[in-house]
Order: sequence, then C-alpha cells, then structure tokens
Amino acid sequence: MNLRDHLRHDDSPPMHRYQMREKLLSIGDDSWIEDEAGDKVFKVNGKVARIRQTFILEDSNGKEVAKIQERKLSVRDKMVIECGDTSATVHKALLGIRDRYNIDVDGGPDLKARGNFVDHEYEIEQDGDTIATISKKWFRVRDTYGIEIVAGHNDALLISVTVCVDEMSHD
Repeated sequence: MNLRDHLRHDDSPPMHRYQMREKLLSIGDDSWIEDEAGDKVFKVNGKVARIRQTFILEDSNGKEVAKIQERKLSVRDKMVIECGDTSATVHKALLGIRDRYNIDVDGGPDLKARGNFVDHEYEIEQDGDTIATISKKWFRVRDTYGIEIVAGHNDALLISVTVCVDEMSHD
C-alpha cells in the first residue's frame, strides 16, 4: 500500500502526504522524504557538529528550508528549529506514564505531539485540533512511515518537528 492508496473518502480537510524512513539518519547521512506520488520533495541532511547534532531540511533543489539543532546543555534535552521566519523549540513533557512533546512556536500557536512515538503512531495538535498524523499503518515496507499534514499549515515546520521527535524518542 502506498500513501496514495490511503486517501480519505470522507469530508476531512485536504491533506499533504509524505513518506519518511524510520530511524531517519545518522549524523553525516542524508535521507529523502517523498510525497504521495513518490517524488523526492525534501532531503534531511545530517551535519557533523562538535557539541550537538544538526539536521538541515532542504527542498528538492538543495535550498535550505529549515535548520534543526539539538540542545543538550539544558536541564531537559530539546531541539530548536529555524524554519524561514518561524522558530520553534521541541521538548519532552514528562507527565505520567506516557511521554508527550511540547513544541513552543515563537510568535505563533504552540503545538503538542501525543501518541506512541517509538512506533511512529502519533498526532501533532494545535489548539486541540489535529494538524498532522504520523503512522506506519499505511505501509507494508519495513522502516517506513507516513505524515499527513492538513493543507494550509507549514509542511516544512511540521516535517522538522517529526525529525525532532524521531531523533529524541530513539536516542
């Protein structure tokens, strides 16, 4: 089953769909993110840095659209995203038995990620509404998962959040 086969047939809003590989990459590696047609849309470029991990999200032409950096020297590990004019900080919110991620967006509504992060089955919410769904259920291919993003949201930012969650939940 490919991502195109998973199209919704109800009255849900239009979605942008992407396919990523589990355990996205190691430092120094690159990984492509494909759209539902199988076209390479974004590349995650793992940069080698001294103190922290850095990932660069590039468009298909190699232009940087987001920079993702790990911050290990804080009380709680977090990752910072710079995506055009938008910046956001992703950090674990340790509450109860389940992990959750809070995404503080500078100058915009904050986001929350909830669900099963290790198995890539979770949602990203804004003001209580689901704006992105991450799932492996749509694929038979091992180590692959999909991202559905409600049209009208910042795809590059939400893909960057997914990179952060993947990295932080699989350390």
